Amino acid sequence: LHLVLARHVHHLPLGFTRDVCGGVLTGLSGLLSSPQYPDNYPNNAECRWVMQVSNSTVVSLVFYDFQLEKSEDCSFDYVSLFDGPSVSHRHLGHFCGGTKPPDIVSSTNQLLLVFKSDFNIGGRGFKASYFSGECQQVFTAITGNFSSPRYPNIYPNNINCHWTVQQPPGYRVKVQFLHFELEARDSLSDACDYDFVAIFDGDTLLGKWCGQDQPPSLLSSGNRLLFVLSADRKSASRGFHVSYAGVIPVNISCTRTHFQIQVPVHALPTLTRSDVYLGRPSCMAQLLGSLYRIGSRFDACGTESQRRRNTTVLVNILYINFPAGEQKVTQEYEVQCELKRKEASYNIIP
Repeated sequence: LHLVLARHVHHLPLGFTRDVCGGVLTGLSGLLSSPQYPDNYPNNAECRWVMQVSNSTVVSLVFYDFQLEKSEDCSFDYVSLFDGPSVSHRHLGHFCGGTKPPDIVSSTNQLLLVFKSDFNIGGRGFKASYFSGECQQVFTAITGNFSSPRYPNIYPNNINCHWTVQQPPGYRVKVQFLHFELEARDSLSDACDYDFVAIFDGDTLLGKWCGQDQPPSLLSSGNRLLFVLSADRKSASRGFHVSYAGVIPVNISCTRTHFQIQVPVHALPTLTRSDVYLGRPSCMAQLLGSLYRIGSRFDACGTESQRRRNTTVLVNILYINFPAGEQKVTQEYEVQCELKRKEASYNIIP
């Protein structure tokens, strides 16, 4: 994930000066680096950056590159982090050498980074990004929604925000944009050169979208999707609102007379067997060991015979209900069996 972000952040229009030594950073997100990065930093430097976001959120700091002089107690060249605007606040860590610090999250809306170098021996320094809580989030619930900062009002200029949807192993991620409105394409290049949303399936870029060209419904190949919103210094719009759902690993097979469907219990920890059914609620799953199982004859549960591509196919809908507050969100899977080959398959219904 950090490699994907690092490659992407390198091209962001956040604009930082390579010789800046400290300052107060107040945007929703920003990029900071040691003086003269990626060249070696100067000797006898002492720089202090205060990252300050809105009162109701916290600050996240991610390092993409880190190479300082190494010493046993980090007393020569170092980066030191504090949970507030001054060194009198709680000390979060003291780092040197070539090992990147872990991701840091403050408990307040301010974070102080102190960089200091001594009179000799240096290194390439560091490159990092900070994000406010509303500009960088990881979602692990099976279903959910998220939006661009300040939605449905206009999002801020000059931001780089990212959201990760992370599901358990074996799951996939399905997303649908409910609203999408960003700054329009460059009229000359017809490309998303200004504000855009980029979506990554693991390390693979699925695409970049801008203007009112709403992304299609998307399904990941693995268990993670990364969303990056990059906005320049000029025009802005209302942004976006996204709904996502984890797609359950389902095993489907068929015989000449039956569907056989299996869903791992660990994939549905908050559900009961009545939340998993084929065709109608009366055809609910049975709990057998570590699996929810449905064995259904083709003449039951509403299974229909259809002709597709000049062959007979038996078709039904598998329903899985997830709690969403006081309501439920239903995932639907079209299950089918090609009788001639006894081959079963399923498609996720958007």
